[in-house]
Amino acid sequence: MRLYLIRHTKPDILSGICYGQSDVPVKESDIAELIPAIKARCPYGIPVYSSPLSRCLKLAQQLNTDPIVDTRLMELNFGSWEMQTWEQIPREQIDAWAADTVNYAPGGRENLVQMTNRVIAFITDLQEHAVEQAVVICHSGIIKILSTWQSGNTSVDLAQRVAKMHVNIEFGSCIEREILM
Repeated sequence: MRLYLIRHTKPDILSGICYGQSDVPVKESDIAELIPAIKARCPYGIPVYSSPLSRCLKLAQQLNTDPIVDTRLMELNFGSWEMQTWEQIPREQIDAWAADTVNYAPGGRENLVQMTNRVIAFITDLQEHAVEQAVVICHSGIIKILSTWQSGNTSVDLAQRVAKMHVNIEFGSCIEREILM
């Protein structure tokens, strides 16, 4: 299946804020600027899946009046870290996360393996529904998981591969990925 993985536009908040699953705003003008490039790149009429967070959903609604909203496409839940500046988060907690990015749950909510399980369930559902192509509007963490997908990987294998990635997914970028099941 061919997926067009699109990261939302830049959030309209101060830099240095941990926002994960918090519903932060984006500029409508940034969305309007991005739409022509997405329409030129993605085939017309294919399904559009979106994280329910408004920074993704607003973009999805410009591509399809009735996008398929899926909570499994949400970014990592940073729990008590959400909407804190990185400087406000205790250094020992950040160090613990850096030491074990696969299993440590930043802010006490969700770890990378749990997020990877969500994404595997999403991909499995697409396969079961014989989806051949789709636009997926989501977040950097989800795109990294989908970009490293390999059939037969367990959630732990996949999370470990993602944890080793040192790739920056730009706001508004589109990555085409062939997913083989």
